[in-house]
Amino acid sequence: MDLSQITEAIQRDAVWVVFVNVLLQQLGLPVPAVPTLLVAGSLAAGSGQAGAMLAAAVGASVVADWVWYLAGRIFGYRVLSGLCRLSLNPGSCVTQTEARFMRWGVWSLVVAKFVPGFSTVAPPIAGSLRMPLPGFLVAAAAGAALWAGGAILAGWWLRDELQSALAAMSRHGSTMIVGLAIALGGWIAWKLWQRYRFEKLAAIPHVTPLELMEALASDTPPLLLDLRSASMVAETGPVAGARTADVQRLMDVVGDWPRDRPIVTMCACPADATAVRAAHVLGDLGYAAARPLRGGYEAWLAANRPA
Repeated sequence: MDLSQITEAIQRDAVWVVFVNVLLQQLGLPVPAVPTLLVAGSLAAGSGQAGAMLAAAVGASVVADWVWYLAGRIFGYRVLSGLCRLSLNPGSCVTQTEARFMRWGVWSLVVAKFVPGFSTVAPPIAGSLRMPLPGFLVAAAAGAALWAGGAILAGWWLRDELQSALAAMSRHGSTMIVGLAIALGGWIAWKLWQRYRFEKLAAIPHVTPLELMEALASDTPPLLLDLRSASMVAETGPVAGARTADVQRLMDVVGDWPRDRPIVTMCACPADATAVRAAHVLGDLGYAAARPLRGGYEAWLAANRPA
């Protein structure tokens, strides 16, 4: 099927194509929806058809967001951790995404569609934080309407240019495919480079849970920093003897701690990303004995679980 046939399919079944495309993307599949919305908008015969496309896009987006909201409400932070594990950059973990949600509040759901990587994680965060469902649905629908409506309107406004571009792509389809493949390869290479940089940062000495338990029982116990997300601390309770902390405000927590005394950082995210980052920040602040806990909160729980 060439581009002209795809265009004809969108024109013939625009509402269903938009609904399915948006639904799959918002459920987390790597299926871009904005190009479809742009093309659909350029092919809209009138305001009635454009309105139907917008309604389909908003409906599909809200359905997908509701599914993720329920997943977050039922399974809590484990859904967020699983989503972050799928990322090519483990540094974008639960703590950072939830901190963004906590900072923006309900407005995060309105702008989530415009922030790459945040659109999928915002609904389960709202569910895990027990955000009221009616308010969630209203905010999710408003965000979807702005996102999809903007793309459809842009497609209608630039319909002549888009049709010319589609015609050019039909004439030079193989060249466009090669160009898209190169762009995709460049994006993946950039993400892999980010992962490589993180792995280099993570190649610092770690502390095992057993070593931490022995150190806490010694005469000079280390300071244990709990960097887990706020909802997880509320859900599972604080760690005995630990101070809750945020990477952005570490000095507020460790300011009274001697810089030559050991500090152990602990998180609940893939690859101990936040704990590694905090250890580096503390090192830059002069705390040379800061080390992340290997395996994070789950490993700490396992080590302290009765046999």
